[in-house]
Amino acid sequence: MRHIELKGVQKDFDKTTVIPPLDLEIAKGEFVVFVGPSGCGKSTLLRLIAGLEDVTKGILEIDGVDATDTAPGKRGLAMVFQSYALYPHLTVAQNIAFPMRMAKIPRDEQQRRITNAAAALNLTDYLDRRPKQLSGGQRQRVAIGRAIVREPSAFLFDEPLSNLDAALRVGMRLEISELHKRLKTTMIYVTHDQVEAMTLADKIVVLNAGAIEQVGSPLELYDTPCNLFVAKFIGSPMMNIIVGQHAAVFHAASVGVRPEHLTISKSSGTWTGVAGLSEHLGSDTYIRVDVEGIDETMTVRAQGKFNVNRGETVYISPEVENLHRFNEAGLRVVS
Repeated sequence: MRHIELKGVQKDFDKTTVIPPLDLEIAKGEFVVFVGPSGCGKSTLLRLIAGLEDVTKGILEIDGVDATDTAPGKRGLAMVFQSYALYPHLTVAQNIAFPMRMAKIPRDEQQRRITNAAAALNLTDYLDRRPKQLSGGQRQRVAIGRAIVREPSAFLFDEPLSNLDAALRVGMRLEISELHKRLKTTMIYVTHDQVEAMTLADKIVVLNAGAIEQVGSPLELYDTPCNLFVAKFIGSPMMNIIVGQHAAVFHAASVGVRPEHLTISKSSGTWTGVAGLSEHLGSDTYIRVDVEGIDETMTVRAQGKFNVNRGETVYISPEVENLHRFNEAGLRVVS
């Protein structure tokens, strides 16, 4: 396992700063997820840790040792990319063995590692197949297996599930989570999908324009976002944000309320609105509501089935104890 610490790390491309100076500590054995919108710098930050990009300023330490200028292959890290990058003419076993062949590891040791990795990833029955005979999820497992056999002290994942369909993504999320529990190895995972972040991470790092907005556990970020950016980014559907007179009632410049913290009624409530699109998911119903005096359409989550016609008058009420208050600068107001 690796303890990784970034101290004032900055990355410039030519004269443009894409990662302003930042500090970040990743403890041994942690599963840390970098999350944020496209172009926020999360993959660049991962590549700085891997050594695939040079640090412009600052220090990157691995287990307390300055590794800022250490070559990628000497850092004890293994990276899994979005692209599987498998050799089509090689079998699964040969693809997994490839980095060990390059490192000239003895054949008997190669076989031991291949056997262990295949067992961990449910690939034992596929070792003689070639990539074209595998599903997308199986190919990604082979790519992960190729990293496992290096026996790294930390794994770096760069959006590894982006090429998979929805069902496979769910399955692979579970497999990666179980793999972390078995290996007990430090893992850093990049994604733009905040659902992946919420379900996988011990700790989430929310990035915006290269800067860290907030670091914390999934529930810490969900329950106590430090600002409007985090409030709107974490959670699906995203938090409803209210400004103007309805926010002023709660002594805030803006107020956030999650869809599940609103109740909807056809008879009475705090705010009057008009029902729009309803999404019936079986266990829940999401209703879009245009509320008088609130510019943004609100999303309400109703448990089970809630039938309402588009254009029908409805009433919604917030759970006051679950409101999130923000000041003029968009920062969380602590009650």
